[in-house]
Amino acid sequence: MFSLKNKTAIITGGGSGIGSAICTLFAEQGAKIYLLDIDETGSSGTIEKIRIKGGAGEFIQCAVDNETEVENVIRSIVATQPPDILVNNAGISHVGNVENTTAADFEKLISVNVKGVFHLLKACIPHMKAQGGVILNMSSIAALVGLSDRFAYSMTKGAVSAMTLSVAKDYVRYKIRCNSISPARVHTPFVDRFIAKNYPGMEAEMFSKLSVGQPVGRMAQPEEVAALALYLCSEEASFITGMDYPIDGGFINLNS
Repeated sequence: MFSLKNKTAIITGGGSGIGSAICTLFAEQGAKIYLLDIDETGSSGTIEKIRIKGGAGEFIQCAVDNETEVENVIRSIVATQPPDILVNNAGISHVGNVENTTAADFEKLISVNVKGVFHLLKACIPHMKAQGGVILNMSSIAALVGLSDRFAYSMTKGAVSAMTLSVAKDYVRYKIRCNSISPARVHTPFVDRFIAKNYPGMEAEMFSKLSVGQPVGRMAQPEEVAALALYLCSEEASFITGMDYPIDGGFINLNS
């Protein structure tokens, strides 16, 4: 089950965290991975892990917020093989409410988290229409519930959710499925950096506090999100499109 043998997968933001876990798992299941990221060091590490395990992967440096760069990269990939799977995982976070979010922060979040997804969708979908395909967008519970100090970030993830529904509706006749995943807090390098920067000397205390914010009492692991991504991109999920899947440790429904 959940085989991706002979599938070509384009995955953005695979240099660390959730994206790296998705790249590694998809390669283990037989997919040829094209990892798009600006992080050369992290991405090279992900590709090395894939190859050590006998998988096939290639890192291509690409800024998803640069439309021309994205178009050129996708053109080079499809010259060899049209993509079967696109995972829009690349994104940046931001802490702040509407008053202390600067215009520059707002524009940067739109550029990466919204335009980045748009650029990949626009570049890849024409090459999927002939044979069908699967698109998975990384949203967030921030698109579903109110989170303190996540004003601009929540806005971008709401846009991702809306794009997911629109693409699913417009391209279902081409046998292109489009879904999204909405994680709660996941233990990634970003979380560790955030705690170290904002709570020096209180790292263990803050990690514990952030962990118990989810009813299950811990953060998710990237591999758990990757497992859900694998299911949604596999043939076993062929009847699923236009859906969002929270993976939140009970955060949405049990935090009352």
